[in-house]
Amino acid sequence: MNKEIQYINAMLKALINGEPWYGRSAYSILAEVDEQKVHRKLKENTHSLIELLFHMIAWASFTEKCLDRDQVMDPANFETMDWAEINPSLHNWENALGQFKSAFNGILQVLEKKQDSLLGEIVPLREYNFRFLLHGLIQHTVYHLGQIAYLNKLLD
Repeated sequence: MNKEIQYINAMLKALINGEPWYGRSAYSILAEVDEQKVHRKLKENTHSLIELLFHMIAWASFTEKCLDRDQVMDPANFETMDWAEINPSLHNWENALGQFKSAFNGILQVLEKKQDSLLGEIVPLREYNFRFLLHGLIQHTVYHLGQIAYLNKLLD
């Protein structure tokens, strides 16, 4: 039985490219961003649009790797990815969108093969289970999408 996994998968699909209850999907919000302003900050101690997107990518990639037990995980790699230093000559919006889509599509593909029993299992390198991780990923992504939508308007 995998009814809860199916529900989580449906929530993720709505979040990234569907019609979520809270408003617009991730792809819709991210598509509106002007690449010319992704590196700008409102103040020195705030995050740019591209920093927020790469932060979301870090956690989606972490989740994808945790779900796909065949992939080798390097915990230090995820620590360096989270709030990584962004180099404008290396990190562009189009590439980041591709990474975002790839990570979430990978999560969806892996979840389609899983049973609900996975949700109670402990995430490698963590002290919480996959239910907590997947629901947390959804909440985390919605939170930062709201920041991106708002910051995008403020930077006009």
